Amino acid sequence: MSLHPVSKMIRTRVEQTNEKEHSSPLFLTSSFTFDNSEEMRAAFADENDDNIYTRFSNPTVQEFTDRMCVLEGMEAGFATSSGMSAVFASMLTYLKKGDHLLSCNAIFGSTHTVITKILPKYGIEYTYVPANDPASWEAAIRQNTKMIYLETPTNPGLDLIDLQVVGDLAKKHNLIYCVDNCFATPIGQLPALYGADLVVHSATKWLDGQGRVLGGIVLGSKKLIHEVYLFCRSTGPALSPFNAWVLSRSLETLEVRMERHASNALYLAEKLQDHPAISWLKYPFLESHPQFAIAKKQMKNGGGLICFELKGGLESGRKFLDDLNMLSRTANLGDTRSIASHPASTTHAKLSEQERMDVNITPGLIRISCGLEHREDILNDILQAL
Repeated sequence: MSLHPVSKMIRTRVEQTNEKEHSSPLFLTSSFTFDNSEEMRAAFADENDDNIYTRFSNPTVQEFTDRMCVLEGMEAGFATSSGMSAVFASMLTYLKKGDHLLSCNAIFGSTHTVITKILPKYGIEYTYVPANDPASWEAAIRQNTKMIYLETPTNPGLDLIDLQVVGDLAKKHNLIYCVDNCFATPIGQLPALYGADLVVHSATKWLDGQGRVLGGIVLGSKKLIHEVYLFCRSTGPALSPFNAWVLSRSLETLEVRMERHASNALYLAEKLQDHPAISWLKYPFLESHPQFAIAKKQMKNGGGLICFELKGGLESGRKFLDDLNMLSRTANLGDTRSIASHPASTTHAKLSEQERMDVNITPGLIRISCGLEHREDILNDILQAL
């Protein structure tokens, strides 16, 4: 019987033990034993897939990985201790001194730091290209370009990039195509359908969905992920079994949660887009979004985030946050609880003013992560703060 990917994911689990448990057990162990020296030798010689050490592999972590492979339509994956360790591994595994990375300019603040401050220490060059004009990217490709990296929707401005256009470009020039799919989740978007070789996630966000644990994952072909495995096996950014157990349970409710997050977000966007205190508002499934056609082509829903620009700039943004009663002020997103943030003074504060303006992080920009509360309560708190 052929199953829907969500059904198949929910039914993907580690082998049941003799206890016949219905929910998968937690393998909270640092190492694994062998019956004899030959079994141990074969495991260390990579002649089998036996578990050796949880920094290398663990049944609980593998269950989370296998479930994500089902959702993203990828052959293999490696789970990491955080989203940023997944991003870093996806780059350092394949890039070396003298290589060139092509990246969209609208990316998460810490990813910006990795690309502009850390990669150059290893002799790796980079070029930023405008997120809203992928047609211009081909001119930026060099002879030493090895990878294209992007987020869509972007953080925090919710710009959209045509995954097919970039996928065709990567294939034409034989480049590794890496997509951060954190904001859309595999429920809303499947980069593999458009040629992505690698997909990365901060599992800390929507995949967990309750603001509990850190985690990340890199997904791709068996060949590419084996290289990630070798890199991470030695450098050590392994996901803990406990966090993997939490994340694996969370995936079972991801689809129903994202339906509620997205419906709440669309409702808020429609109610707020004409508010007199707001200069502009973006949500991928609003017809007013500049890349609405792209959103409808490659996304199943608009996701759980909205962003808007407050009239009055920086001070208006700070005052808005201070006047909220229910929404949380925290450095996270994708929670059951709605969250408001002011990127210019927090997550993207380390960018120069010009760098922020280049990616449309304006002084009064507010990002709302729509939670699972009743939509009228979220709306009313935002309205009273406005």
